[in-house]
Amino acid sequence: MVNGDGAHEHTEESDSKQDGNGEADGGEESNEQEVIVIQDTGFTVKIQAPGTEPFDLQVSPQEMVQEIHQVLMDREDTCHRTCFSLQLDGNVLDNFAELKSIEGLQEGSLLKVVEEPYTVREARIHVRHIRDLLKSLDPSDAYNGVDCNSLSFLSIFTDGDLGDSGKRKKKGNELEQIDCTPPEHILPGSKERPLVPLQPQNKDWKPMQCLKVLTMSGWNPPPGNRKMHGDLMYLYIVTVEERHVSITASTRGFYLNQSTTYTFNPKPANPSFLSHSLVELLSQISPAFKKNFTALQKKRVQRHPFERIATPFQVYSWTAPQVDHAMDCVRAEDAYTSRLGYEEHIPGQTRDWNEELQTTRELPRKNLPERLLRERAIFKVHSDFAAAATRGAMAVIDGNVMAINPGEETRMQMFIWNNIFFSLGFDVRDHYRELGGDAAAHAAPTNDLNGVRAYGAVDVEGLYTLGTVVVDYRGYRVTAQSIIPGILEREQEQSVIYGSIDFGKTVVSHNKYLELLDKTSRPLKVQRHNVLNEKNETVELCSSVECKGIIGNDGRHYILDLLRTFPPDLNFLPVEGEELPPESQRQGFPRQHRHRLACLRQELIEAFVEHRYLLFMKMAALQLMQQKANKETKTDPTSNGPLDPTATQNGECKSPLEGKELEESIPGLAQAKELAETLVAEDGSDPKSREVVLNACKAVGSISNTSFDIRFNPDIFSPGVRFPDDSTDDVQKQKQLLKDAAAFLVSCQIPSLVKDCLDHSALPMDGATLTEALHQRGINVRYLGTVLEFLDKTPAKAQLEHFYRIGISELITRCAKHIFKTYLQGVELSALSAAVSHFLNCFLSSFPDAVAHLPPDELVSRRKSRKRRNRVPGSGDNTAWASLTPSELWKNIVSEAQSYYHFAIECESVDQVVEKYGLQKSTLLREISIKTGIQILIKEYNFDSRHKPAFTEEDILNIFPVVKHVNPKASDAFHFFQSGQAKVQQGFLKEGCELINEALNLFNNVYGAMHVEICACLRLLARLNYIMGDHAEALSNQQKAVLMSERVLGIEHPNTIQEYMHLALYCFANGQLSTALKLLYRARYLMLLVCGEDHPEMALLDSNIGLVLHGVMEYDLSLRFLENALTINTKYHGARSLKVALSHHLVARVYESKAEFRSALQHEKEGYTIYKNQMGEAHEKTKESSEYLKYLTQQAVALQRTMNEIYKNGSNASIMPLKFTAPSMASVLEQLNIINGIIFIPLR
Repeated sequence: MVNGDGAHEHTEESDSKQDGNGEADGGEESNEQEVIVIQDTGFTVKIQAPGTEPFDLQVSPQEMVQEIHQVLMDREDTCHRTCFSLQLDGNVLDNFAELKSIEGLQEGSLLKVVEEPYTVREARIHVRHIRDLLKSLDPSDAYNGVDCNSLSFLSIFTDGDLGDSGKRKKKGNELEQIDCTPPEHILPGSKERPLVPLQPQNKDWKPMQCLKVLTMSGWNPPPGNRKMHGDLMYLYIVTVEERHVSITASTRGFYLNQSTTYTFNPKPANPSFLSHSLVELLSQISPAFKKNFTALQKKRVQRHPFERIATPFQVYSWTAPQVDHAMDCVRAEDAYTSRLGYEEHIPGQTRDWNEELQTTRELPRKNLPERLLRERAIFKVHSDFAAAATRGAMAVIDGNVMAINPGEETRMQMFIWNNIFFSLGFDVRDHYRELGGDAAAHAAPTNDLNGVRAYGAVDVEGLYTLGTVVVDYRGYRVTAQSIIPGILEREQEQSVIYGSIDFGKTVVSHNKYLELLDKTSRPLKVQRHNVLNEKNETVELCSSVECKGIIGNDGRHYILDLLRTFPPDLNFLPVEGEELPPESQRQGFPRQHRHRLACLRQELIEAFVEHRYLLFMKMAALQLMQQKANKETKTDPTSNGPLDPTATQNGECKSPLEGKELEESIPGLAQAKELAETLVAEDGSDPKSREVVLNACKAVGSISNTSFDIRFNPDIFSPGVRFPDDSTDDVQKQKQLLKDAAAFLVSCQIPSLVKDCLDHSALPMDGATLTEALHQRGINVRYLGTVLEFLDKTPAKAQLEHFYRIGISELITRCAKHIFKTYLQGVELSALSAAVSHFLNCFLSSFPDAVAHLPPDELVSRRKSRKRRNRVPGSGDNTAWASLTPSELWKNIVSEAQSYYHFAIECESVDQVVEKYGLQKSTLLREISIKTGIQILIKEYNFDSRHKPAFTEEDILNIFPVVKHVNPKASDAFHFFQSGQAKVQQGFLKEGCELINEALNLFNNVYGAMHVEICACLRLLARLNYIMGDHAEALSNQQKAVLMSERVLGIEHPNTIQEYMHLALYCFANGQLSTALKLLYRARYLMLLVCGEDHPEMALLDSNIGLVLHGVMEYDLSLRFLENALTINTKYHGARSLKVALSHHLVARVYESKAEFRSALQHEKEGYTIYKNQMGEAHEKTKESSEYLKYLTQQAVALQRTMNEIYKNGSNASIMPLKFTAPSMASVLEQLNIINGIIFIPLR
């Protein structure tokens, strides 16, 4: 079998399905059977809660009883209850039982909600829940980045009028006064980039005050004798009416006691208002509470659920308004107890993360329901672990955790908090001295994380990796790992039974590890190989030497230190006496890098192997043709010799068409290829075919001689690793393979990225999407300088200006980030905001002599702190940061760009850079803030003042961690999604729609309601609904996609901008014109802030806006947007492109509506010429255009006649009424569909 599951069919994840090729037919059918199992029909039960009418609730047999609890705690009429049980015929239901396992529970059963006695834990949960209800509309948790809250602003622009509520408005022609004029800063050509509109004020957020204060009382905890009366804790409350009360939480509920601030009297007051719920009690003593709480809950349940569901991973906002700090007992308590997840309200209850992470991996996965359960558990634990690790890492850097080796100096300290091990990214004990010291120690954790990700995706049973999260916070890099049971009691030397702890000087191996790692060898393309240990004995490994195997006390086989899972990148690893291929040398490689850990990305390895596979097939096919030709000429078959493989050896793509030309130039190659494929699949018994395969294998560097199989030895070029003599040949081959892969990156991947940008299949809009585009093609960000140089030399450079600009801004902000990291390490906590604002002034402000403001108490504290040698990591005590100047910072940025990216920026200040590369300061501010975790006050900054700096320390609100972690995947859901996409591409919309709906169900099953992949799913569903004519459904799905994108990716992420555009289209189709315009204006504002006006996507956006304005007869405004779109399209698609022809046509239509026929004719002629040249006279587009030209000419002539008539006969002329037509909505919609690519037309 030709490496079928790795090389060309990317189905490694689907271990459960048939091998590779059977996947398309067999795989799907078995899946459809399985899916039916899941969709057990739901049923309805009646719920009877105290004091409310019974109501119906739809449930599904898979649900747990606990999920009904959650629903009740969220419903408007039962939300104030937390401590209750559900009873069926007097029997209490087990919270963790699945509904289908409960006897007698069926359609129509009555479940009673029964109040249960409180415990301390239940009372705390109750108070926390009430607090959450009181704060449910308050955005401060989202600004502060806690509890997985994040911002969403869609509802402000739609006024909540999407979907059903939208239909209730009168459907008539919605042309009665809508104000269509956008704010000045949104109009084409505006240079202003205000920041404040990024977060429009939501009127719902003006808090309705229910209480003034709700805190724990100072009388806690209850003394012994009160405990024996059932007192659990005491609360202190101040109502809106200024009534101060003290409340006892007892096992029976909440009541007023007679204590005051200074005297303790726990006896019940008269009346005591004993209530099972705190809300009931407060409603009785405070009329304002009753009124406002009811109103608040009404509003809360009206919000779209997606505005309030927690996201799986925390999203931080880089801007926030000034929020008043209010008293909040729960938050205060959280800060002092280590609250880790929703379940632990009592300090001292910590989770065994390692056990949880590994146990979920061991769950069965034989069929779909099992796999869903397993993936759901894995995902949940991972997101909890990431949250706990982030919290711990911040605590470590803020100095709130005691080190486990407190005697050592700060950089070497290690920490354990909540069963997670934390280490700092410094080179301790000269571990990385050979590899680049601190720079290597900084890069190792992310490499290790990539390794953990790769092994996790292969998911071999019996092989375990550590939970790993890498957190960058306040200039420090912290690695958080789960702890292998027993590892802390032993010395590392004794526990490592596989691999090496000293980079290959001593190496050991272990059969069980070899057997487990062998299963990862093919999917990860890692070659089994031998190395020598210190006694010169041969040791066999199936990973890099640093990869250590440790058997924990739990008997599991763990691997750790996976930083060299992927082979080294020779372009950044100069080796004495080794020459790189000419493609690399021409670009100035190899280059010296900061460290020796630079390795190739997994995506590159995949692409390289695929490229080699095509080459292999081509070689085999050409040889077969030669053999055939030789047979026909009856010469000796070997006289021709094997093909010379070196011609296409190094994967140099002469042009992207190379393969095609080859096929066209050699007759019969296609048949020969088919032959080659059958031949490769044979068992190789025929000697002739064996020879063909052997030659092709040799040519492409396969490790096997009988089939295509490329793997890499990750230890090649590792200092300290020695190979036995008998593998010299093999090592040579491997070295060549590595050189070829490095050359392939430069000669194939970078050009293909640029080509994708030219034909707009890759459209990066900001730093993050640019990085993603690089990574998808296996290009590391350290190649950014090389990519920019390549762009600079491209003939079509003008059409790549947007890409170049984004690249430059990314390069500059990354250099600034590197400098900022070391800058922050020297700043103590009390000076943090001053230091950050000073850095931003030096970086972005035109003010030439930015001076730092030292905090006034600086001098006092300096003397005291001298004595403490042992500082926490995040507490430098120097004020060196204050001496940074703008010119010095920019010198450093320029030298950093040169030394790290090998790219020359010839500028000495921010203003020169902005001028030279056409950047905008708002974009640079956004990029640096996101990369470093800074949160700034949202207000208008004057960057260009030469008299005062732009930022003061009051403008820096917070500094957040930047977190990297593994994203566990929902594999089955993903396969459904892919098959759905494939079906849609083949034109089977209905089947595609069903598959994608199924994928959506499975995604929800694994990820919960919020996730990036669900967002993609909803977007595609909405598009399909729309194409199939179900506009309302399209609107509802797209609304969810927008909300989810805002919440999970961020309110101004490029994907969110695109989602806004799609939603506007569906709104327009639904007749909600003013909403469509608001959404388009929002998208345009965000895009201006993120990347400025000069971007190909802006043309599409402006065409959309122009068309909608044309539809509401705002012709002059419409022309401003459409003409801007025409300019941008002409720039980025070339004056002869069909997009430009379409733009001309849209402009002509508006001029026609304005009765300016001369201008209309001029534009339509341009369009006609393009159609004629590109498509020929006979094409329907050309004909349409020529018809329209005729029509315009007639109109122009008619108008001229009328004018002449008026001139001749004055006021008594008999004037024919002219037909001025407002465009019909249908025609506008048709054009909107065309420009958004909804109707499939062959646009070049």
